[in-house]
Amino acid sequence: MSEFRIHHDVNELLSLLRVHGGEGAEVYIDLLQKNRTPYVTTTVSAHSAKVKIAEFSRTPEDFLKKYDELKSKNTRHLDSLVYLLSKLTEDKETLQYLQQNAKERAELAANAATSVSTNFSIPSSTSKISLQELEELRKQLGSVTANSSVQQPLELTRKILRDKQNKKNSGQPIPVFPSWVYERPALIGDFLIGTSLSTDTTVPIGTLPLASQESVIVEDLLYVLIGVDGRYITAQPFVGRQNRAFSVDPNLDLSIKELVTRILPVAASYSAVTRFIEEKSSFEYGQVNHALAAAMRTLIKEYMILITQLEHLQRQGLLSLQKLWFYIQPTMRTLEILASLATSVDKGECMGGSTLSLLHDKTFNYTGDSQAQELCLYLTKAASVPYFEILEKWIYRGIINDPYSEFMVEEHELQKEKIQEDYNDKYWDQRYTVVQQQIPSFLQKMADKILSTGKYLNVVRECGRDVTCPVAKEVIYTLKERAYVEQIEKAYNYASKVLLDFLMEEKELVAHLSRSIKHYFLMDQGDFFVHFMDLTEEELKKPVDDIITTRLEALLELALRMSTANTDPFKDDLKIDLMPHDLITQLLRVLAIETKQEKAIISADPTELTLSGLEAFSFDYIVKWPLSLIINRKALTRYQMLFRHMFYCKHVERQLCNVWISNKTAKQFSLHSAKWFAGAFTLRQRMLNFVQNIQYYMMFEVMEPTWHILEKNLKLASNIDDVLSHHTSFLDNCLKDCMLTNPELLKIFSKLMSVCVMFTNCMQRFTQSMKLDNEMDRLTLEHGTMLGPPTEEERAEETAKKKLTNKLLAEHADNLHLTSGFEATINKFDSNFSTHLLDLLDKLSVYSTNDCEHSMLNIIYRLDFNGFYTERLEHMSAERSQKAAPLLPRL
Repeated sequence: MSEFRIHHDVNELLSLLRVHGGEGAEVYIDLLQKNRTPYVTTTVSAHSAKVKIAEFSRTPEDFLKKYDELKSKNTRHLDSLVYLLSKLTEDKETLQYLQQNAKERAELAANAATSVSTNFSIPSSTSKISLQELEELRKQLGSVTANSSVQQPLELTRKILRDKQNKKNSGQPIPVFPSWVYERPALIGDFLIGTSLSTDTTVPIGTLPLASQESVIVEDLLYVLIGVDGRYITAQPFVGRQNRAFSVDPNLDLSIKELVTRILPVAASYSAVTRFIEEKSSFEYGQVNHALAAAMRTLIKEYMILITQLEHLQRQGLLSLQKLWFYIQPTMRTLEILASLATSVDKGECMGGSTLSLLHDKTFNYTGDSQAQELCLYLTKAASVPYFEILEKWIYRGIINDPYSEFMVEEHELQKEKIQEDYNDKYWDQRYTVVQQQIPSFLQKMADKILSTGKYLNVVRECGRDVTCPVAKEVIYTLKERAYVEQIEKAYNYASKVLLDFLMEEKELVAHLSRSIKHYFLMDQGDFFVHFMDLTEEELKKPVDDIITTRLEALLELALRMSTANTDPFKDDLKIDLMPHDLITQLLRVLAIETKQEKAIISADPTELTLSGLEAFSFDYIVKWPLSLIINRKALTRYQMLFRHMFYCKHVERQLCNVWISNKTAKQFSLHSAKWFAGAFTLRQRMLNFVQNIQYYMMFEVMEPTWHILEKNLKLASNIDDVLSHHTSFLDNCLKDCMLTNPELLKIFSKLMSVCVMFTNCMQRFTQSMKLDNEMDRLTLEHGTMLGPPTEEERAEETAKKKLTNKLLAEHADNLHLTSGFEATINKFDSNFSTHLLDLLDKLSVYSTNDCEHSMLNIIYRLDFNGFYTERLEHMSAERSQKAAPLLPRL
């Protein structure tokens, strides 16, 4: 189970229990991930767990009845749930909490019901009901109860199933039996209630001698055993799916009646099997049930042959009641098993894989009874043939042909083009999904491999290549699972290799990742970014609404052609993307997916401030099918977040370097009060050291080592799911170690970047006011004019003018410093930068200690390499410990 799935389930549980506040879901998620262990439910453990809960329950009979009902319906994960509940019965603390929680929720529900019921008038308790009203009320309640127990008509059931299947197969409606098949009840082979064998007057059986009674009853039984009412034995109407009951003439001799009572269950079993065969032969119930009904019909034919032979003996006067009892003994057990299977399939409303699960479990449970097991094995083999035909097409060719929704894999109509557009698109996970109730229990362990095998082949087929597994063999049901497990393993290995080779060699997945994605999104191509940022610097300083995208695209094309990126064969897939929101908002939107806050965050304004091009700029990448399975929109969004993070850091570094260049010019003047100017130099250097170390950490301590691990894992990957897993793990680790999964850290970091940018803007404005002379004067002094080089007198005059200018500019700078409070401004920048930096280091220290994120410690070591911040960090840690520690009582 993935971390995101655990997170979702924990949040759902907390919501159901109405738990608010506390430590939040993250604490429980960490505990679950650290302490979970695989558990395999066995028959013994499930039985012991069931007994334990029954002993603990106040109403054990109701619990066992409900358990048997769910078991008969082939409910999945029932034994695992029972085992979990049995463990809860041992945990008194948890039980006490759940009881208290249930009580609180009941009170809340009662309060809500009370508030709703205030709108209704309640009759007075003193009013009396007349006997007539009471009788009418009793009749109404009786009719409601009777209607609730009546089963849904078969015609309506067939119509619902037919509509559902026709909706799925809109182009190919399923075949339907003609209406006369259902309108002629005599064709069913079961009892026709309300009809009699003949119109002859029935002689009271009590008046006949014992020998005549036996002869007449034998004749009646032969009719009843094939679904026809006799003279003295008639079938009773049944409600729902109850077993057929019979009415025997009360005047029959008791000795004969006792033996008749023993034979009648055979007729009841025959009736149940016949109804099942006729019902499940309809196309609406699927191919598996149809095949099972056909196999049962074959066995019923053998039974009918036996009854015909007994009728022949009866006509010859050679069949007594005792002989009839003797001859039907072998058939009795067979019909009992068939009726039991039919009843279980009906109760569980089983189709497809669920029917096979029930048959397999029955076959396995009859171990020790060779005759019964052989019978169930025959039925299971016959019923599994159409299911295995669907399975073979799926694992050998990647095609699903399942018109009746019986197979374990379900196809959904999804467009693969959306992988490039929708961040939350789940094409790979949701185009084909496993239907749990349709997984036969004997294929449960192989379900994931069966799903993956067909998915792999289907991807190759959608690329226009026809694939057929060379090791394809017929899959046949057997109690020895290893036989078809080996076939599925071979098909899986072939499909994995075909798709992996197709992506790696023909579609050049690794080349796309290493030569394009890494170079551009992870800023691995240094000279390209120097060219690009030089060309686009002025354009990206504009507000995002004023930027012309086509101009940026042209500058990108120019930068690609002028750098070593020109050799990249995939460079034309790189595009410009101006995001509508800043990096923090993008992070919050991603973290809010599939949560309660998602709608609020998405509907909110992208940002309160107008974004500059630098803040909104990002790259995008055109990915074609089937590479979009790996480099999908979710992966590209993560790459974009990493790129925006590093790109803005690179921009801030360039701005600080430009300040350094500008300050080189100002340093040649001797100002009277240069103390504040030295402070500005020091602050600039601290900022530059911070930005460069952060960049170095992200590039060389996070991305490069993680990328090498990714490359190594991709070489060892055996299937596309491994590639997806390794690629996702790489992006998750990069985002986490670059502080992009923690909004708190990212906000502090963004504040630091903002302080650096405001400082550079301030210094640039001040430096521009101190320009010594214009460019033409410099050229005149050094190179002369068109009239010739400067003379000695001109040089002396220019030197004197220069000294005077320097003196005036120094005085101007001092006056500027005094009038504008520049020293206070620099001190303010210094204070803000130091505060945010200390806050960042403190938070990093906390997260690296509590969450075991040891890689983040490297930032602290880099920024605090000489222990400058250590003392202040220790002081902050001590203050935090004092606040967290409880106050000790004074003695």
